Amino acid sequence: MSEGFEGGCACGKVRYKATADPRYMGNCHCRDCQRATGAGFYPGVGVAADAFEIVEGAPQVYSRESDAGRTVHRYFCAECGSPLLIKTEAMPRYVSVYAGSLDDPSIYKPQTDIFTASAQPWTLMHEGTAKSEKMPG
Repeated sequence: MSEGFEGGCACGKVRYKATADPRYMGNCHCRDCQRATGAGFYPGVGVAADAFEIVEGAPQVYSRESDAGRTVHRYFCAECGSPLLIKTEAMPRYVSVYAGSLDDPSIYKPQTDIFTASAQPWTLMHEGTAKSEKMPG
């Protein structure tokens, strides 16, 4: 993979760019992510916050307290509703983008599945990924 990646929303009004390769790729099966995605898990691509920027548009944000008591900020396009990224109080030095918002989503190679204790029985997990019932600590 070349250094960095780009992506954006479905309508093109919000675009982002990372100037470094991902430091993490994984699926979160917590109930909050299930609700936010409307699916069985959130496929996240983590990158250092200082290597990430919004280059076009201004996403809206929805913030709430997680089950662990820390604030999670979910950014999305106000025009088309596409989810774009997550910033958390628990990991302030990272940004996690939705794999589906990548210009080239084929770069997504999940390494882990977290919060598997709340995974839905109809969600199939990759055999080769590490599994954690909660957030690894």
